[in-house]
Amino acid sequence: MASRKRNLPAKDAPLPASKLTRAAGEKRHVSALILARGGSKGIPLKNIKMLAGVPLLGWVVRAALDSEMFDSVWVSTDHDDIEKVAKSWGAEVHRRSPEVSKDSSTSLETIQEFVRINPEIDVVCNIQATSPCLHPFHLKEALEMITQKGFDSVFSVVRRHQFRWQEVKKGSGEETKPLNLDPGSRPRRQDWDGELCENGSFYFTTTDNLLTRGLLQGGAVAYYEMLPEYSVDIDVDIDWPVAEQRVLRYGYFGRATPEVVRLMFCNVSGCLTEGRIFMSKSGEEMVSVHTRDTAGIRMLQKEQMEVVLLTSKLDPVSRSLADKLAERTGCEVAEVGEEPLDDLRPMVKQRKLEWKDVAYMGVDAQDVKCLNLAGLSAVPSDAPSVAVNATKYTCHRAGGAGALREFAEHILLQKEKAKAQMEQHRIDRHDF
Repeated sequence: MASRKRNLPAKDAPLPASKLTRAAGEKRHVSALILARGGSKGIPLKNIKMLAGVPLLGWVVRAALDSEMFDSVWVSTDHDDIEKVAKSWGAEVHRRSPEVSKDSSTSLETIQEFVRINPEIDVVCNIQATSPCLHPFHLKEALEMITQKGFDSVFSVVRRHQFRWQEVKKGSGEETKPLNLDPGSRPRRQDWDGELCENGSFYFTTTDNLLTRGLLQGGAVAYYEMLPEYSVDIDVDIDWPVAEQRVLRYGYFGRATPEVVRLMFCNVSGCLTEGRIFMSKSGEEMVSVHTRDTAGIRMLQKEQMEVVLLTSKLDPVSRSLADKLAERTGCEVAEVGEEPLDDLRPMVKQRKLEWKDVAYMGVDAQDVKCLNLAGLSAVPSDAPSVAVNATKYTCHRAGGAGALREFAEHILLQKEKAKAQMEQHRIDRHDF
C-alpha cells in the first residue's frame, strides 16, 4: 500500500477546550483501539494468525463491536495484511506513522497519536489483540465504571495465588527473600486472597489522561477483575495449542450459537482444485487434488456430514472427470448454473434442511448469494475481493492447496464449541 500523507497535530498541541470539559448530559465519544503492529518478534504476523478458525485479531474486534458500547472500533497497524483482516471484521483502521511503528515505540505513543488525529474521541479503550477470551460483558461493565461511577482510568486484572521471591543475580552472593509471604506461617490457598495482577486485556482511559498527563493510568483509577479462565495472553508459539483449547471453552463466538452444519457444498474449480484443467495427448482431462483436502472431506464425512462437490456450466468438466472425483472423494458431484443458489435450493429443501444447516465454499462472484446465506461459508485466500467480502471465513491457504481442509477444521471447531456450550448449559442447570 502506498504511503499515506497526513497532517498530524503537533505532539505538544493543547487539547481543544471541548475535550477538557463536556456540557452536562452530553454524551462522550468512546472508542476502542486495538494495537496490531506487523513486526511481531515472537510470532510473525501473530495478530492475524488463525486461532480456532478465526484470525487472532477477529476475536477482540468481534467482542468490541458486539458490546455495543463504542462509537467507533479501530485497529492501529502498519501492515497491509492486518489492515485487510481488520476491515473484513468490521473495524476502522488507523495507519500509524513510521515514528510510532518502531521496535522501540510504546503503546502510549501510538495511542496518543491516534487521539490527536481523532480529536472527537473522549474515552479510549486500548484492547490487547492477544486476549481472545475477552467477552462483550467485560467491556460493558468496565466502561460503566467510567461513565456511571466517575473513574478516569479502568484496567483489567486477574487474581493470582503465587508466592514471589526476590531475584538473586548469579555471583552476587546474596540470598533470596520472600516478597509476599511469611515462610513461618505459610497460608493455605483458600485462606489467602492472592494478589491482583494486570492481565493486559484492556485499558480504558480519558484523552485528558493521555494528552495532558501523558498517562494510560491516571486520575481516579480503578481495576476490573476478570476470572482466570478469561485471562489468556498469547506471546509465544507454544501458547497456541493451549490457547486454542481455552478459546473453544471460554471464547466469545458471537451473539448467535455456533452453527452446526449437516451439509457442505464445495466448488471443485478454485476450491478443491487450483482451477486448472490439464489435458493429456489423448484429450483426457485431469485435475490436481491435494491429499490434505481429501483428508478434510473424510473428516467431515466421519462426523456424518454430507459433502457435495459443485461443477459449473460456466466452466464445465467432462462426465468422466466428474465420475473420477466422485469415486476419489466419495461425494456426490452436481452441476450448477450461473446462479448456483437456484440449483441448490431444491437440494437443501429435499434434505429437509435450512440454509443455517449448510456450509458453502465458493470462490467468485457467482457464489456471493450462497456465501451470504449459508450458516458457515468460506473462500480460499486467493479468492477475489467480491467473494472475500461476502464470506464469513477467509482461509489462509489457497484453492487446491489445503483451503478445503482448513475450512473443514473450522467447521468441526464450531461443532466442538456448540457441544461445549450445551455441556455448560447442562452443568449450570444441574448446579443451580
